Amino acid sequence: MPDLLLELFSEEIPARMQAKAAEDLRRMVTDKLVAEGLVYEGAKAFATPRRLALTVHGIPARQSDLKEERKGPRVGGPEAAVAGFLKATGLASLDEAKIQRDPKKGDFYIALIEKPGRPTLDVLADMLPVIVRTFPWPKSMRWGERSAKPGALQWVRPLHAITATFGIETEEPDVVKFSIDTIEAGQTTYGHRFMAPAAINVRRFDDYESKLKAAKVVLDPQARKDIILADAKQLAFAQGFELVEDQVLLDEVSGLVEWPVVLMGSFDQEFLSIPGEVIRATIRNNQKCFVVSDPKAGKLANKFILTANIEASDGGKAIVAGNERVIRARLSDAKFFYDTDLKTKLEDRLPKFEQIVFHEKLGTQAERIKRIELVAAEMAPLVGADVEKAKRAAHLAKADLLTEVVSEFPELQGLMGKYYALAQGEDTSVAAASEEHYKPQGPNDNVPVDPVSVAVALADKIDTLIGFWAVDEKPTGSRDPYALRRAALGVIRIAIEREIELYPRGLLERRIKRVRADLSDVEISEIGDSFQRFFEDRLTVQLRDQGARHDLVDAVLHLDGKEVGLLSIVRRVEALGKFLDSDDGKNLLAGTKRASNILAIEEKKDKRKFDGAPDAGLYSLNEEKTLAKAIDEVKAEASAAVAKEDFAGAMSTLAKLRPAVDAFFDKVKVNDDDASVRENRLKLLNEIRAATRAVADFSKIQD
Repeated sequence: MPDLLLELFSEEIPARMQAKAAEDLRRMVTDKLVAEGLVYEGAKAFATPRRLALTVHGIPARQSDLKEERKGPRVGGPEAAVAGFLKATGLASLDEAKIQRDPKKGDFYIALIEKPGRPTLDVLADMLPVIVRTFPWPKSMRWGERSAKPGALQWVRPLHAITATFGIETEEPDVVKFSIDTIEAGQTTYGHRFMAPAAINVRRFDDYESKLKAAKVVLDPQARKDIILADAKQLAFAQGFELVEDQVLLDEVSGLVEWPVVLMGSFDQEFLSIPGEVIRATIRNNQKCFVVSDPKAGKLANKFILTANIEASDGGKAIVAGNERVIRARLSDAKFFYDTDLKTKLEDRLPKFEQIVFHEKLGTQAERIKRIELVAAEMAPLVGADVEKAKRAAHLAKADLLTEVVSEFPELQGLMGKYYALAQGEDTSVAAASEEHYKPQGPNDNVPVDPVSVAVALADKIDTLIGFWAVDEKPTGSRDPYALRRAALGVIRIAIEREIELYPRGLLERRIKRVRADLSDVEISEIGDSFQRFFEDRLTVQLRDQGARHDLVDAVLHLDGKEVGLLSIVRRVEALGKFLDSDDGKNLLAGTKRASNILAIEEKKDKRKFDGAPDAGLYSLNEEKTLAKAIDEVKAEASAAVAKEDFAGAMSTLAKLRPAVDAFFDKVKVNDDDASVRENRLKLLNEIRAATRAVADFSKIQD
């Protein structure tokens, strides 16, 4: 079957837009093909700094003929309905319609519509101009004389040529004939802007890709990345260094070149006195270059690797020299910023925070830092941190936001605080907290390790969450401008991975007055409910992402209305999951749910709860007595195990109920004819439910 080749050749496509543009082109063309009944075999899109390209293979040569029956109005129906039917179906009169007989609903007109399929070439000629004109660029422009004409094309940069061919491999393809702003689609494209700028005549994708390569254009973005990475590693290795890999930079650089040529430059040794991260940020941000490390010295080398877009006649000497001049100037600036920052102690910068508003409803940054200090001091005993060190770390943690280096490179916040704290002689734990208190910043980021860092990280996130909850700036389904979900997940991950028991509602209710002293106890309680649900939702998402069953999470969240700690929830879910995988667990679940179902039915019927203690004097069967005795033993043992946070032990204790529960349901008639006996047995069933609720609400567990 025929293949489509489409290329849109323009002046420039910004690197940040290329990947999405390629995907948009593939999606728009293939969606339209499917909508036209043209199911294809495969499609792949490509982008370079000057072109978007798409190949779609295995497209039918023409649409299938369409035969359709369309039901119309009743015979004798209103004239308006008949007229609408004729117009919609294209029939000249009702004489061309059939009548469908229906004894019950009456007779209806039926139109038999036969629509012959069109050649795919014609379909493409209609759809491609629309796709080009409606292409969703984040930013687009009009240019030249064409821009003054009505309906002028808006494109990311001036569009110069369109290649569009369609045909089978063994024949000369057809050109998809259409034009946009006087640009006629054809078979002509162009090679590298400098090394091979001449026009190239292409036929189909294989021919197109190979001719571009001969004209110094690597079409596939992944191929360009592979070339850059392999050559950069080899160039570094040849001089005894190692490339500092950077996937984000690699993605960007591969979008800046069509013919990647990797070169190495150097900078003065004196700049190695700057922290390596500052050197890397300077070179990366200003010149899009990679840095290399010296494995023997254990630090960066005074070298960098750049990616040129041309094979220069001088071997790249002028290109390297130009980059070296710029990098030397930028590193000079960075060294000046760093040296200047070292002259002022971190705490001496803090008064400026009194004039910087953190949030209009939450006061200044200075006020926020004071709150974080208080929370850090409260967190310290929970996490095994020294209280005074935690307070000191919280006091200094944000100070580097006011430094010159962080002003220039915001991505280095926290890290520079650590360097400056160490330089002024702070304790290593206090210094580490400046960097680590922002962690984790995403699902792949590590949580803090040092107890002081853990205390400050929790304090920072908890203050943020409580503050915005207090002023009703909670996230919605579509908006989370203050990244509160990320902050909550950070608290959850720290609590779980560092084995710290936290109660979100309690955290809020004990501290919310620091933000909103005007709140009443009722308002605090309502906010606490909302805060608790928010954390439970985040924890549920976290556990489900890790493979936990949602019903097990629900089963341990609310036990007799009490808030369960984050760590306890995780441990209970783990223990419950293992327990339910055993035969004892499965059978006890069945028995417990049977008890709950009977109770639910009888409580609804009697409009009352059977929650009082059973009367042992009314036990007439051994199975009743045995179950009652087992429940008393299990309740005490399970509660003791839960108090010690031995949830696996609590589950093992619950397993002791299984024989007694099984025997009870085998031998005992719950709804006895004697009303007092019936009530007593229902109370005994409620005791089963109460005993298991010491660990989990089994009624919420799915079979």
